[in-house]
Amino acid sequence: MAYCLRCGQATTLTIPPGDQRLRAVCSNCHHIHYENPKVICGALAVWQDKVLLCRRAIEPRYGLWTLPAGFMELGETMQDGAEREMHEEAEAHLSKAQLYCMYDIPRIGQIYVLFLGELTDGVFGAGEESLECALFAEDEIPWEHLAFRSIKYTLRHYFKDRKTGHFPQHLDMVGPRS
Repeated sequence: MAYCLRCGQATTLTIPPGDQRLRAVCSNCHHIHYENPKVICGALAVWQDKVLLCRRAIEPRYGLWTLPAGFMELGETMQDGAEREMHEEAEAHLSKAQLYCMYDIPRIGQIYVLFLGELTDGVFGAGEESLECALFAEDEIPWEHLAFRSIKYTLRHYFKDRKTGHFPQHLDMVGPRS
């Protein structure tokens, strides 16, 4: 961050008193600009024996398949964010939602939080950020055309857990640390 968000003056990278990390600090008003991880919320929606995937109509990974997910907004819970993304990307609603997978992605400063639930009444469409949405059985998943490793990990967890009927929470790290 080259310029202060408060006063517009130049910032410098320095370690503020009582801190251990380099931060952008305003040379004029001395405001410290903290950059923290972003939270992505999404959902694995199941209908009968199939899962709902969306083909991305936006970058990054345009044209590849993903679970409906996106950045959490201020004022919403993680579950609110997942349900909003379901509606925005797949014109669908999630019922019986439970926290399912969480991924630390330190290299890009993101935390992925995915809920597992039922696709309400099996109804879905394609929102503005999706080229299309479809239900896939396990043997129909386009594994080589999934947009993100976190989605691949989540689907693998789900199909493994489905065999036992037990769906514990999963916490993993995707990729190396920065």
